[in-house]
Amino acid sequence: MSKPLVVGQIALSFHKAAAAVLCELLTRTGHVIEVKEAPHEDMYAMQKAGDVDLVVSAWLPASHGTYIEPYADELQKLSVMYHPYCIWGISDRAPETIRSVSDLAKPQVAALFRKRIQGIGSGAGISRFSRRMVRDYQLDAQGFHFENGTLEDCTSAYLETETEGDLAIVPLWHPQWLNSQSNLRELEDPLGLLGGQDEATLVLRRDAAHKLNSQGRALLERIQLGNDLVSQLDREICCNGKTPREAALAWIDANHAQWKAWSTPDIQTTLQKS
Repeated sequence: MSKPLVVGQIALSFHKAAAAVLCELLTRTGHVIEVKEAPHEDMYAMQKAGDVDLVVSAWLPASHGTYIEPYADELQKLSVMYHPYCIWGISDRAPETIRSVSDLAKPQVAALFRKRIQGIGSGAGISRFSRRMVRDYQLDAQGFHFENGTLEDCTSAYLETETEGDLAIVPLWHPQWLNSQSNLRELEDPLGLLGGQDEATLVLRRDAAHKLNSQGRALLERIQLGNDLVSQLDREICCNGKTPREAALAWIDANHAQWKAWSTPDIQTTLQKS
C-alpha cells in the first residue's frame, strides 16, 4: 500500500476551511490523505523535517516567507488559492476623522479606545506586524499594547466592545468571517508595516511529488478558491456550527463542474510526462 500524502493545516479556522476543500478533492481523485494540524511555527518545522508533505497554505512572501526560507529549495510552489492581506480595523462607529493608524497616536483619539489590542498566536504574520506597529507608530506612548491569544480571544474581544459600545482595534486579515459580520473600517497603514497582499500558496516537498497522480497534480496546480469563498466557508464554521468538512462538502457538491475542471489533466502535459 502506498504511503499517504501528509497534508498540513495551520490551526486556524480559515486554514482548516481551505484544507478541507483540498483534502476532499484529493480523496475524490484517488489519494490517501493524512492530515496534521499545528500552529504556524510548528507546522513549517514539521514540513522542514519531512513530517508533512503539503502545507495548505503558505502566505507568501510577507506573512510566512520567513518560515520556509531555510528550506525553500526543497519545495515546489503550486497554485495560489487566494490572496490574503492583514488589516487593523476599528468600528465604523468611530469618528469619521480616524482613518489611519497614525491617528491613534494622537492623545485625543487614543482616549476613545480600549488600549488592549487582542491578537492571535505569536507565530502569525498579523501578530508580528502588530507588535512592530505599536512600537513604530509610537502607540505605546498612549498606553496601547498588543497581546497574543487564540482566534476566539481576538474575535470575542472585538465583539464585546461592539456590544458594550466601546471602541477597540482589531488586528485582522482577509479572508476572515468577522469582516462580513461587522461594520469594520480598515485603517490606512502609511508605514507599510502590514505586509501588503500575500499569495496563499500550496507548498509541496519535492520528495513527495511522486505521491500525486495526474489528477492530483493538476488539482494542486489549478485550484483557486478566492478570498470570498474562504470567508464564506469560515463563516459556516465559526458562526453556523458546521465542521470544516461539512462546509467543504456543501460547496463541492454544488460546484461539481468547477472542481472537475481543476482536476482534469491537460492532455499535452500528460503526454509530455508519459
